[in-house]
Amino acid sequence: MSGAEIGLALSVFAACAVEAVEALTIVLAVGVTRSWRSSFIGVAGAVVVLAVLTAVLGPALTSLPINALRVVVGGLLLVFGLQWLRKAILRASGFKKLHDEDAIYAEELSAARDAGAVGTGFDPYSFTVSFKGVLLEGLEVIFIVLTFGANQKNIGLAAIAAGAAVLAVLAAGVVIHAPLSRVPENTLKFGVGVMLTSFGMFWGAEGTGAHWPAGDAALLAVIPATLLYAVGMVALLRRRAPAPGVEGAGRARETETVGA
Repeated sequence: MSGAEIGLALSVFAACAVEAVEALTIVLAVGVTRSWRSSFIGVAGAVVVLAVLTAVLGPALTSLPINALRVVVGGLLLVFGLQWLRKAILRASGFKKLHDEDAIYAEELSAARDAGAVGTGFDPYSFTVSFKGVLLEGLEVIFIVLTFGANQKNIGLAAIAAGAAVLAVLAAGVVIHAPLSRVPENTLKFGVGVMLTSFGMFWGAEGTGAHWPAGDAALLAVIPATLLYAVGMVALLRRRAPAPGVEGAGRARETETVGA
């Protein structure tokens, strides 16, 4: 396996593992509190929708000329990567609350309990929450697999890495039957943000006709440079971070979006 293929597999695995943890937290909360059967039906429904979207979007994306594909993929990766990286920097510097799966799990449990009594049959609440959670996080997984895989002409490897990430998270969830709070998710998101941003810049520039010195090996300089910039921003912002309890400490917090 080449260095580019290893980088592809590791990037996809890390990014998809984050999405799988978030989806699992939602499904566990409604399943434990209300109805496992309805939750699993919601998961299955979301998987079917995601499979259809993959079948439609995959061929359309891979049919683009290579330079156009790199521009499209590079632009999309920059949009998502910069969003992830921005929020990771704000969290690491104290301007935004750290992502806490335990807290999210507790909130989902509370919302499920407050949603009304659970009948003996189909539970619409469990179905809807599970369907929405898996669909939204699954869309991120599809995006990551198709963009990375299509650009490297190796969607199969990207799909295998994504599948391995999902299976690993599911296995851990079955064993501990609780949110995967021990997963260093904030660190993972920081790293994924760096990777997506770096690949986005690299492929976007190639698509516009730029030539990187040493070809793909230039990523060995682009990725560390992006990481150093992000770490430098964290250090700079920490000096300006509001003290706990001071009014305005939460101003940088915004509504969470997919992949946040």
